[in-house]
Amino acid sequence: MKAHYFQHVPFEGLGSIESWLQKNNFTSTNTKFFAVPILPAPDQVDFLIIMGGPMSVNDQDEYPWLQNELNFIREFIQRDKPVLGICLGAQLIASAMGSKIFPNREKEIGWFPIHGLPQQRKNTFSFPDSATVFHWHGQTFDLPEGATHLAQSEACKNQAFQIGNKVIGLQCHLETTPESARSIITHCREELVPGQYIQDEQTILSADAEIYASLHQLMEKVLDFLGNQIDRQPHTNDLLRNHYG
Repeated sequence: MKAHYFQHVPFEGLGSIESWLQKNNFTSTNTKFFAVPILPAPDQVDFLIIMGGPMSVNDQDEYPWLQNELNFIREFIQRDKPVLGICLGAQLIASAMGSKIFPNREKEIGWFPIHGLPQQRKNTFSFPDSATVFHWHGQTFDLPEGATHLAQSEACKNQAFQIGNKVIGLQCHLETTPESARSIITHCREELVPGQYIQDEQTILSADAEIYASLHQLMEKVLDFLGNQIDRQPHTNDLLRNHYG
């Protein structure tokens, strides 16, 4: 199976997602938009993962590749393939599906709880009533038309959503590791200003192993849910290679 991830800055990579991909026998490739952004052929990707970044979806004059990325995401979703978007990635999914992206009423940076919302529809991911997760965002979005609202926090209403059975957007960062937390602080320290939902550097870095373990267990549950939606049929090119050697 083939996973492809979109990376927008060097310091926001896969985090704990990488070990899940390895454990589940995925081969992975990436598009690095901060380098030479080469997009894959959609029919050669089983699972698309869209990482975060400090830019806004609305910064297309500064980052013209955003429009190509949005077009690719829209086409990939229309092909009914699994997609996971994290932070900027969730905003890109929302925008690709016609929603507006705009500043949240509060910046949310650090360890704060999200709260899962009761779900009635089958094949819908269910978040726990409360889970402490990592945040680093200042923007939010309207839910795409037809999306299911999965989770919220005190500072940000739209923390997670699902489209159909195969698309999940997460405003929060369930993939964060101690290393990636230190990296984003190093590159975005200027955002750590006093605020109701902004923790200081020491508080952020004091999270213990138990918090990270719980965070990664929730990330794995989301990934398992989407992984179970993958079409296991071989790619056309694989069939041709097998037939002709």
